[in-house]
Amino acid sequence: MTDPWVALEPGADPAERTRTLRRAHERFTEAGTVPRPVRDVVADSWRRSARAGVGPDGTASVELTDGDLGAYRAEHPLARVMPLVRELMGTFAADGEHLLAVCDAHGRLLWVEGHPATRRRADGMNFVPGARWSETAVGTNAPGTAVAVDRPVQVFTAEHFIRQVQPWTCAAAPVHDPRTGRVLGAVDITGGDGLAHPHSLGFVQAVARAAESQLALLAPERPSADTPELTALGRDEALLAADGRRIRLSRRHSEILVLLTRHPEGLTGDELLCALYEDESVTPVTLRAELARLRRILGPGLLASRPYRLTVPVESDVAVVERRLETGAVTGAAAAYAGPLLPGSQAPAVVRLRHRLADGLRTALIARRDPDLLADWAHAPWGEDDLEVWHALAAVRPTAPVRSRLAALEAELAAPPTWPGLAGYR
Repeated sequence: MTDPWVALEPGADPAERTRTLRRAHERFTEAGTVPRPVRDVVADSWRRSARAGVGPDGTASVELTDGDLGAYRAEHPLARVMPLVRELMGTFAADGEHLLAVCDAHGRLLWVEGHPATRRRADGMNFVPGARWSETAVGTNAPGTAVAVDRPVQVFTAEHFIRQVQPWTCAAAPVHDPRTGRVLGAVDITGGDGLAHPHSLGFVQAVARAAESQLALLAPERPSADTPELTALGRDEALLAADGRRIRLSRRHSEILVLLTRHPEGLTGDELLCALYEDESVTPVTLRAELARLRRILGPGLLASRPYRLTVPVESDVAVVERRLETGAVTGAAAAYAGPLLPGSQAPAVVRLRHRLADGLRTALIARRDPDLLADWAHAPWGEDDLEVWHALAAVRPTAPVRSRLAALEAELAAPPTWPGLAGYR
């Protein structure tokens, strides 16, 4: 296959490929191995699904209904581009007896629209607004996998992890915040075998890019005098928005800016050395070279020395989360938390801040006992193994998938995985 992200190569027999994939799926669920011709993206997703405790006979859970769903959708950033999505995808979905769907960053379906008969069929597997279709909840599927791997993906029939979904084919592409790069959710087209074509993958990708362009146009203009903003949550390389520029920083420069935003009074060279490097053999010369490179990237006037400091206030997403937690705005703090702070960083001060921020937020979520907030954390990549949060979620939302995932986590802590047939998956 020339493109590993396309589900079916030209000329392939859909019926024969489906039979082959069903046999491969059975082998995986029984023996834990993935035979060819299962694509790597699907094999990796099957493994993630198994590790998350998803069973092949499971089903999606509906988490938001009625007023709660309406309120959540109204506040979601993608609500602003739904007219555009409907304009671009609505006729295609209706004429082709397909569905258009839009999910949030955690795989929860916000809108499902399209051909009435197809919608009625989809209702039977809870492919409905308010249902969670993340990989950690229902295994391999286009919207859930697209947000998990952050790229467009097709899923063809028996490539779906849950058997109930295997009659369907879908294609989805993630949509990003044009200012921060953060994944907001995904657009999806779901229907029959005819969607297993390169054009459907390109189509959803084009719709996603159009939605991002529309979001950029709808965003308010930022005057040049605006406070620079640093985005470092959920990213190994921070983004700095300043003076109309968006600067992608290296990991080391990201660490330096994160620390300097927290110390407006400045830090000496020795203080920065201790904060950034575990290795005591790193010399001040090395740090000065990094700072000189950073000063050239930022431009004149933003980074001063003796002590090293930022000459203007810089807002950061870390500070936003902290302020909201301090005022008890737990929902707002969770919404602003896009993931662990610079997750790949080993800088001692950054590691301490990363843990302190995550622990503070998860403690607040557990105390709040809001099932939606707990579910968002538990189904996020950073929370899928968080036993304490899963316990809290099971206490307020004891659905079968939640209980199953909790049992799997407890078993993993007590002994090697024992789910039938998957102990040796690789």
